[in-house]
Amino acid sequence: MKIDQVRRHALSLPDSSEAPHFHFSSFRVKGRIFVTVPPDEARLHVFVDEDVREQALALDPEFLEKLFWGGKAVGLRVTLADADEAVVEALVRKAWEHRSRPARRRAKRP
Repeated sequence: MKIDQVRRHALSLPDSSEAPHFHFSSFRVKGRIFVTVPPDEARLHVFVDEDVREQALALDPEFLEKLFWGGKAVGLRVTLADADEAVVEALVRKAWEHRSRPARRRAKRP
């Protein structure tokens, strides 16, 4: 799979845009990042929730791995050269859905 295919799909989702994120490219919905693309464009970082991540890892470990940020698993790293297009598109959509939900407000602690 090529980054241009990912770009087309990500930007076809409602309210999506592409913007720089430091030295990465990113796809956002309502200002919230749902996918980042490292400069080499060989991989993709997809920010999905834990249930989606674990199910995807069980089904497609040959091109998916956990994505960690600060020691916490926050999504998936996709190796595009080995990736199945339908799986990647489904994951991008899930990430978009996850980020497009209204942010939950944290309860104030007394």
